[in-house]
Order: sequence, then structure tokens, then C-alpha cells
Amino acid sequence: MTGEDPGPLIRLFGLTGGRARPQGEAFDLVAIVTTVGASSGSYDSAELIPEHRAVLSLCRRPTPVADVAAHLRLPLNITRVILGDLRREGFVTIERPRPVAQTIDERIYREVLHGLRSL
Repeated sequence: MTGEDPGPLIRLFGLTGGRARPQGEAFDLVAIVTTVGASSGSYDSAELIPEHRAVLSLCRRPTPVADVAAHLRLPLNITRVILGDLRREGFVTIERPRPVAQTIDERIYREVLHGLRSL
């Protein structure tokens, strides 16, 4: 034994119950997490660990997964497991971000057509 303190590693293992991946549908860094029933104060239950309560408080406004991990100061895989647990319990929703419209606005088509006709 080297005498180094393995505390953080053991704590992370305890937070996730040894799991490295969230249960259920996978989600990425830019997925948006939102607390369900954000106005409700019922999340202050003794059953929730401090990290769960921190996520529920932070995600009252839609928040990307990457920002949640940064706020918690936890590795991304640990954050994903915590978020997966909260999603499974119905405390949060995790949605893919809405894609940026990849089609050109109809107005732009008209302007291009008008420009071509004026040539």
C-alpha cells in the first residue's frame, strides 16, 4: 500500500453503485435536462443524495448534460449515471436538442429567385 488516499474513487463508486453507464436510452453531452415539476419542493426528500438535489435545483431551467457535469464537478460518466437514475424515477426529462433548421427559409428562396430574374 502506498498510503495515498483513495477517497474520491471510492466515493464515485458509491454514487453510482459501481455502474459506469446509465440505464435506459443513451444521451450525449448536448442533451437538455429539465426538472419535472420544477416548482415543486417535494424533491428535498431524505431519500435523495446531495448530488440528486443539486441536479434538480440546477435543472429547473433546461440545462445541457455537460453543464450539469461541470456544476457537479463530477466526471461525465458518473453524471450520466446520476441523470439516468433521476430520469428513471421521473424527476427529470432528458431530451435531444432541437436541430437547427437545415432548410433555407422560403423568403431567401424568393429573394434568390428575384435576383436571378433581375439579371
